[in-house]
Amino acid sequence: MTVHPTVSLSAQGVSKIYRSGELEVAALSAVDFDLFQGELVVLLGPSGSGKSTLLNILGGLDRPTSGTVTFHDQDLTLLDDKALTLYRRDHVGFVFQFYNLVASLTARENVELVTEIATHPMSADEALALVGLENRADHFPAELSGGEQQRVAIARAIAKRPNILMCDEPTGALDSKTGILVLEALEKSNRELGATTVVITHNAVIADMADRVVLIGDGRVQEVRTNATKKHPGDLSW
Repeated sequence: MTVHPTVSLSAQGVSKIYRSGELEVAALSAVDFDLFQGELVVLLGPSGSGKSTLLNILGGLDRPTSGTVTFHDQDLTLLDDKALTLYRRDHVGFVFQFYNLVASLTARENVELVTEIATHPMSADEALALVGLENRADHFPAELSGGEQQRVAIARAIAKRPNILMCDEPTGALDSKTGILVLEALEKSNRELGATTVVITHNAVIADMADRVVLIGDGRVQEVRTNATKKHPGDLSW
């Protein structure tokens, strides 16, 4: 008997058009895309290809011009702003290229910003331990390296136990060695928490750690491929 993976999030015919006066720019054009529960997916493509726009729509940060986005049985495109905020709060964790940590708060306190509003969070210390920073919990961002700050950002994102973890160029501001530490934290979070994880990147090497790779170009899904074997982040180099 064939066991089909559970679809966690589905985009059907998603388009996004930005308008400025009479000028129209199509960032996405009729994208069909499914995310399966618990998988790690890399969205790969050059700058301007529509990757971040797609992630923002899937994560509920933006709305499509047309098409539908479904989280399990819930059509996100029908939600009002309050309900969309609840979707982001309860189900989605975000990691961006820039860490967005509060400079006046320790690593633990930055993570607690999420644990205080989440419905079933892990403790801040547990989240920091998961990304290998249990010994840096009382340090302020200025006392942490770039890679450590990004791992604090990952701990903050996963502390709410999200169904979906959205990562937009999480290694973009880091060197290769530091970036691999960040990817190891993401891989471990995906494996141990089971969160469906999406990593946006223009770095083709990172695609080797994914279950599936989605190639984005000119606002469209150009190709979807499955990795027969996944590489551990520690085996990557660029």
